[in-house]
Amino acid sequence: MNAISEPTIFESLESEVRSYCRDWPTVFSTAQGSWIRDENGNEYLDFFAGAGALNYGHNNPVLKQALVDYIVSDGITHGLDMSTVAKREFLETFKQRILDPRGLDYKVQFPGPTGSNTVEAALKLARKVTGRESIINFTNAFHGMTLGALSVTGNSMKRAGAGIPLVHATPMPFDNYFDGTMEDFHWFERLLDDSGSGLNHPAAVIVETVQGEGGVNVARAEWLRALAELCSRRDILLIVDDVQMGCGRTGPFFSFEIAGITPDIVTLSKSISGYGMPMALTLMKPELDIWGPGEHNGTFRGFNPGFVTSKAALDHYWSDDALHLSTMAKGEKIHESFAGLAAAFDGVSTRGRGLVQGLVFENADLAGKVCQHSFEAGLLTETSGPSDEVVKLLPPLTITDDELDHGLRIIADATAKVCS
Repeated sequence: MNAISEPTIFESLESEVRSYCRDWPTVFSTAQGSWIRDENGNEYLDFFAGAGALNYGHNNPVLKQALVDYIVSDGITHGLDMSTVAKREFLETFKQRILDPRGLDYKVQFPGPTGSNTVEAALKLARKVTGRESIINFTNAFHGMTLGALSVTGNSMKRAGAGIPLVHATPMPFDNYFDGTMEDFHWFERLLDDSGSGLNHPAAVIVETVQGEGGVNVARAEWLRALAELCSRRDILLIVDDVQMGCGRTGPFFSFEIAGITPDIVTLSKSISGYGMPMALTLMKPELDIWGPGEHNGTFRGFNPGFVTSKAALDHYWSDDALHLSTMAKGEKIHESFAGLAAAFDGVSTRGRGLVQGLVFENADLAGKVCQHSFEAGLLTETSGPSDEVVKLLPPLTITDDELDHGLRIIADATAKVCS
């Protein structure tokens, strides 16, 4: 594969904050389905999918046609929170395809275009509803890069970028943080009951059912149910951050469905637009919708092309359970491949759910080397976890079995190289 070998406009003009381009040193030009191509004609199988923003692949033809038709017809692009035909059709479809079949009664807020926007809105709403400030988050959590979202994020490097103290949030151990040696929620409940603990009565708990950036840490269904019960009993709102794990990434549309719980607030972004468009939703139980008009707003909260592609994705992929079942089957295929690597090489293990899967290395340096070898062989993967010790896979949900097998062979070869 050809790589950038001399100074470029990216290096001379773009900020040093750029990151993914350092791991994948080439200039990409086109993409379709599960493949992305650089300007030299090299093809890469994409097991990254825009960090989970491209669940339906690059330039999905069904969604692209809906988008092109809308643009050609002079459909509204920028709409603030004005009522538009595109927004109405999205809301009707979201209710029909997603909320009603699951018996979910949520109001829908358009908080802005990003995952951080919806997390900020959720935290702000929880504090407004309860009149309390404290938020409980979990070890190794990631919720975004703005100050509120960073305050409930665990990664020390990302937190340090804030430049100021991050307050009003208290981390608690995520599921299996103590490797089964301590009863779940023992520490949390003890602090809630102890008037000397210094823990104020929280407004909310925010949780990912699978911590992607944190290392593909999977919460058990029984742990999630216990958390929901604890929050209900203690008058604490439960926020599920489904920005990366929602929209079918773990199998069902919402990642919390496996636990049979109904969060008070849900955050969605990334693949909710279906096409990689900027779009986010904050879902809340109706009784929590106490916003005043304009109390929380944003210039790009009404990006109508995102409504159009989202509606097309919901109509095409969520009218039955075919995508759900396919995702679970493909996830099992990855798990079997990774389990074989774990059995073949010391210090290797695997964890995941649906089409978010991780290959974990006790020697954290090896994960990065696997990703590097994979890139050289034509596969995009990334690392995650507090020490970047996990090779994290987020392939498009629409990936074919042959493409999946091809990518898994590349990872197996790369793992053999670095572990031998």
